[in-house]
Amino acid sequence: MIVKEEFLSKLRRYFSLNLYEVKIWTALLSRGVSTAGELSDIANVPRSRSYDVLESLEKKGFVIMKLGKPIKYIAVPPKEVVERVKKNIKTESDTSIKNLDNLKNTEVIDELNSLHTQGVELVEPADLSGSLRGRHNLYNHLEMTIRGAEKTVSIMTTSQGFLRKIEGLGDVFAALKKRGVKIRIAAPLTKETESTAKELAGVAEIKNTTAKARFVVVDGKEIVFMIMDDEEVHPTYDIGIWINSPFFSSAIENLFDVAWKAMKEVKAKAK
Repeated sequence: MIVKEEFLSKLRRYFSLNLYEVKIWTALLSRGVSTAGELSDIANVPRSRSYDVLESLEKKGFVIMKLGKPIKYIAVPPKEVVERVKKNIKTESDTSIKNLDNLKNTEVIDELNSLHTQGVELVEPADLSGSLRGRHNLYNHLEMTIRGAEKTVSIMTTSQGFLRKIEGLGDVFAALKKRGVKIRIAAPLTKETESTAKELAGVAEIKNTTAKARFVVVDGKEIVFMIMDDEEVHPTYDIGIWINSPFFSSAIENLFDVAWKAMKEVKAKAK
């Protein structure tokens, strides 16, 4: 049996299997029913490992062990395997989320917070900065920074950046609004963004600007600014800088305040 390496690699990614598992599984699929020894020869997997691999596949729901001698294994239909894997992933995910939620009310998180607080006290202000590579990492850090806002969030972004932030951070903005945090967003608004801007105007103050910049200032203390043009860079290569510096952040926010006064406000959509 010859199976292309590229196909095996795809199966490993999709089903989270190791190389021996995916080789034995595809070998069994090609036979329907087979012994461990036969599968070992077909898949070119050491015979001493084939039983362990088949036991692992059985636990994961890929194969069924047939009663009798010699012991044989039956391949579960691929469509059924997909459903079983989906169910297992969901179960594991739900369990992990539940465990993390329960962690919030334990001494473990208190000890972790204590360690972090003590650690921050020992850190030089200049060390509280870092680079963020890739738009996924950027938005994860943006969400964490914005979620901790107590007074203000000031955002300057692009048209597409505006849409991304509404999609990815809309719920965070709504929660901040309920807490009394003042949110201001400046972006070059287009026909594509106009409707979204009017719907969000009840949550944040939104103004149209011709300026082209990408940064977020939180409470005049922290700033995240992107150094690349999002129209010219692939999301994977986007780069941002995070700085925890009240001096620098408040200076940028003061400049934002001056520009803000000259911008045209977007009114909330009538309901």
